[in-house]
Amino acid sequence: MQAWEVARPGLIEGGPLRFVERPVPVPRPDELLVHVRACGVCRTDLHVSEGDLPVHRPGVTPGHEVVGVVAAIGDDVRDYSLGDRAGVAWLRRTDGTCAYCLRGSENLCPASTYTGWDADGGYAEYTTVPAAFAYRLPGDVDDVTLAPLLCAGIIGYRALRRAALPSGGRLGLYGFGGSAHLCAQLALAQGATVHVMTRGAAARTLALELGCASAGDAYDMPPEPLDSAILFAPVGDLVPVALRALDRGGVLSVAGIHLSDTPPLRYESELFYEKDLRSVTSNTREDGREFLALAARYGVRATTHTYPLSEAQRALRDLKEGHFDGAAVLVNDLPARL
Repeated sequence: MQAWEVARPGLIEGGPLRFVERPVPVPRPDELLVHVRACGVCRTDLHVSEGDLPVHRPGVTPGHEVVGVVAAIGDDVRDYSLGDRAGVAWLRRTDGTCAYCLRGSENLCPASTYTGWDADGGYAEYTTVPAAFAYRLPGDVDDVTLAPLLCAGIIGYRALRRAALPSGGRLGLYGFGGSAHLCAQLALAQGATVHVMTRGAAARTLALELGCASAGDAYDMPPEPLDSAILFAPVGDLVPVALRALDRGGVLSVAGIHLSDTPPLRYESELFYEKDLRSVTSNTREDGREFLALAARYGVRATTHTYPLSEAQRALRDLKEGHFDGAAVLVNDLPARL
């Protein structure tokens, strides 16, 4: 099979990925082999490729928003059949026995591993996934539409939960890429007023088209105080900006796995009046199942831009440079060879 690997982490402009031929992986007894049909392009893939996230496995294949079909089944798997549609997401495996797993916080498991970081992901013709961590997908939504939901959508939902938005509340979104524009749709469907602060003119236009109440520059103050805010842009300088925009008792949720350093915070203007600053760490499988059900109920859909699998490196460059709004999706246009 053909697959991308991170040959040497570095700036995406320098071409850190390499397109190589590898054997098709063999699933372990508790795993599925998935023939990849589409794979979303996530900013985390860019962080892995550029080395912002420390290398967990040299030469790893990125990609963790995978839609595909089951091509082979491990000996211990009983609840999947060949040809079933399956989704592969960021959280790949946990130990299931630690205190965090036992209390329902498997996203905090110290032994957790991740698709496209600890194990090869979806920038390839085939990938594997533990069956217990795969997602069953609706049959009436196409592959490209579904792919971004498997990370951008799920992590946006986790960030929204962490932001503790009250019913009918005022939500601010900082950055408006793949995750934020899905989160906005869900919040709007549930009755929130959404204000977007982002650098890209195309992203601001998309925000207004989706029904957001306002769309300004990333450093602008929203037109009204916010009950909750989510920082999707990996820019630490925006943390105090977003905190100042919160009303009393407001919550800022930081959604990214990577964030540049934050400047010093002023207690009086940015933290006083019981404002909360919260981080987001991955997601649980229950988050994923809940979000996929809500996305189906409310018709949450990604604005997508497709690239052939063979142009993954270009897709990551375009993501970094802000050349598109919404989400990029790699489409496997290579014939299955099993």
